[in-house]
Amino acid sequence: PKIIIAGAPASGKGTQCEFIVDKFGVVHISTGDALREQVSQGTELGKLAKEYMDKGALVPDDVIIGIVESRLSKEDCQEKGWLLDGFPRTGVQASAMAKAGIEADKFILLNVPDDVLIERCVGRRSDPVTGKIYHLKFNPPPEDPEVQGRLVHRSDDTEEAMGKRITMYKSNVDAIKDYYKEITMEFDGVGDKMQLAQSIADFVAK
Repeated sequence: PKIIIAGAPASGKGTQCEFIVDKFGVVHISTGDALREQVSQGTELGKLAKEYMDKGALVPDDVIIGIVESRLSKEDCQEKGWLLDGFPRTGVQASAMAKAGIEADKFILLNVPDDVLIERCVGRRSDPVTGKIYHLKFNPPPEDPEVQGRLVHRSDDTEEAMGKRITMYKSNVDAIKDYYKEITMEFDGVGDKMQLAQSIADFVAK
């Protein structure tokens, strides 16, 4: 299967990506990972991307598209299929993908109301030592004072920053939705994550 998944920050997209990879054995590709891989390998595209990243600028579409195309052309993606996570983000990226002949079979859209996204985000804390992510209300950290003392609250996990990220996400999704109308299924991202995983699996398998 060739799958694209979209969902706002804190929509539970990461968890569902793990389920999809476990069930279907596809290669999970997030643009962030693909970018970092090219940068660390020092490829031409990686060098280009690094120049922008070092300046704190957004990496331009054509560089990102090049990186995604090169990742999708690798043997593992050709053999197992792929799951594109957070790409395409813009209409430009979606049409470039179509021009390059990269076609998905399924487009998964996770819907979660804004207030839920904000609540999920504002309570998030991460443990820099183990990389685990907790939530003060939904998935509290262990009682261990050592762990509690080192938890980090990301600067973009505030209500204000989150509001901006959600607005940005919505305008991105609106721009790409039309490209995938025929293959899209929308899912309610609130509720039991195992049930959601099952619904998504049914959709991908059919």
